[in-house]
Amino acid sequence: MYMAGKRNWVSVAATLLVLAMPSGWAQSDTMSHSILAGSAVEFQYPEQITVPAGKTTTVALHFRVAQGLHINSHTPRDQYLIPTAFSIPDGTGVQLSDAVYPPGKDFTLPAAPADKLSVYTDEFVIQAKIVAPAGNHLVQAKLHFQACNNAMCMPPKTIPVAIDVIGK
Repeated sequence: MYMAGKRNWVSVAATLLVLAMPSGWAQSDTMSHSILAGSAVEFQYPEQITVPAGKTTTVALHFRVAQGLHINSHTPRDQYLIPTAFSIPDGTGVQLSDAVYPPGKDFTLPAAPADKLSVYTDEFVIQAKIVAPAGNHLVQAKLHFQACNNAMCMPPKTIPVAIDVIGK
């Protein structure tokens, strides 16, 4: 009897807390659900490339950040921020010798106008330097990042970057 009454009281208290929240919090929660449902960053292109076999080749990889979001650049200004990083796992036959990231754009949050962040918004391009042996290699590369809006950050995420690399 006590536990049932306690659960009921907790439920009522939680409902009252939600109703008492400022409307901005409710909007942030709605925003987080829509962000988590969709992809904060999408790989645009190329899906297939032909490179000289055995030679280092630079490939421009195009990404798009969802509207209203930003992700930290590859070189965020604070060490606690999660940098954007591109990688190619071992065993794919294709090696990543280097990746050149664009500079981040200065960004300030309304809550902390004195602090400047280094972020990517809209579209950005990573120049990946790869080496592929002769043959066809389906590469499942990865982009690791953390997406944020003006109110909150989502958990870090890694998305697949599928590229068909043909070494000739």
